[in-house]
Amino acid sequence: MLATLAFVATLTLITGLIHFYLWKRLVKDTTRAGRWRRIGSVVALVLALLVPATMVATRAAGAFWLAWPGYLWLAVMFYLLVVLAVLEVPMAVAKLVLRRRAVLAEPTAAAPEPVLVGAAGNAEPPAAAAVEPDHDPSRRLLLSRGAAIFAGLTAAGVTGYGVRTATGPPQLDRVQIPLARLPRSMDGLRIATVSDIHIGPLRGREHTERIVAAINRLDADLVAVVGDLVDGSVAELGGAAAPLRDLRSRYGSFFVTGNHEYYSGVEEWVREVDRLGLRVLQNTRLEIQARGGVLDLAGVNDVTAAGTGLAAPPDYAAALADRDPTRPVVLLAHQPVAAREAAKFGVDLQLSGHTHGGQMVPFNLAVKLQQPVVSGLGEVDGTKVYVTNGAGFWGPPVRVGAPPQVTLVELRAP
Repeated sequence: MLATLAFVATLTLITGLIHFYLWKRLVKDTTRAGRWRRIGSVVALVLALLVPATMVATRAAGAFWLAWPGYLWLAVMFYLLVVLAVLEVPMAVAKLVLRRRAVLAEPTAAAPEPVLVGAAGNAEPPAAAAVEPDHDPSRRLLLSRGAAIFAGLTAAGVTGYGVRTATGPPQLDRVQIPLARLPRSMDGLRIATVSDIHIGPLRGREHTERIVAAINRLDADLVAVVGDLVDGSVAELGGAAAPLRDLRSRYGSFFVTGNHEYYSGVEEWVREVDRLGLRVLQNTRLEIQARGGVLDLAGVNDVTAAGTGLAAPPDYAAALADRDPTRPVVLLAHQPVAAREAAKFGVDLQLSGHTHGGQMVPFNLAVKLQQPVVSGLGEVDGTKVYVTNGAGFWGPPVRVGAPPQVTLVELRAP
């Protein structure tokens, strides 16, 4: 309960500060005091409250009707913030130039004209004309309005493109990864890898059916679903997840938990996924015997489990210790950061998700601060790590620079 309250308070504070900045740039700087500024201020306040309300209500109360407007505004808000932040420097320079021009345009003080003294000696001097400095506020107002219009159109355009990408079919990619210990007989073993399907308030059964169909077209030897399958309980989303029972592969379909499973009733989902025909690898490994060779396939619980008390934390020793060192081992772990521990056990390849490839550029730059690999193939302490972008999305139904993805990983012998 305390954690939830802390999350809501933090979210409200952050969104409040962002919306204050947006109000300053989009409302205060572009309107004169009066009716339109008051209307803009009320709209900014409502939108500021919409973000935390959406995040809390769609999870706690199941108010899914809030999801589309709330999450779409979250994406527009993000790109408004990015564009306006980029415009800060040129806007400051432009305002400085306008101010400089206004100062140079001010007339210099003229020398006093001689006073003509009349016969009575009481003639009055001519009145001096008062000159007010003109800093041209109308031009600054026009400049602010132009920047606001540009930011609004850009944010709306990028968000629209991102919605189309996120809600479209997943991109099917193929990657070949050589493993030094892979037997020659197993050369070409194919693992269909998918993560972050995120069945939830914005994506239902049709979304799952499309992903299952895409995986089945790959005709894979193994299917690996590496976490973040759902955003909701089995009662809410069991029907939407049901198409997973149609997954086809030669040697089985496997699942490891992601952080979102621990927010959605992990114990129920482990049982449900198992019932649908996917074997859940919880800190364990098994032998895959194929084509006359043997490969160890291991899986660990997500690192989030350590702080929930709902399931055992990731146990790399239980999954990877005391095995035949001549065999290659492929580890399924939701977060790429798990490779730092996995490498200590000589893991050949780790398959992960979690990052969404950044989901919305330039957010991928922030993901790099937490995860050693954001998207694609990388290496951590000698262990190869492949990170798929994920087939769904979390939060805003928007993907920019990181399309939804299902990957066919083809293992190659040296």
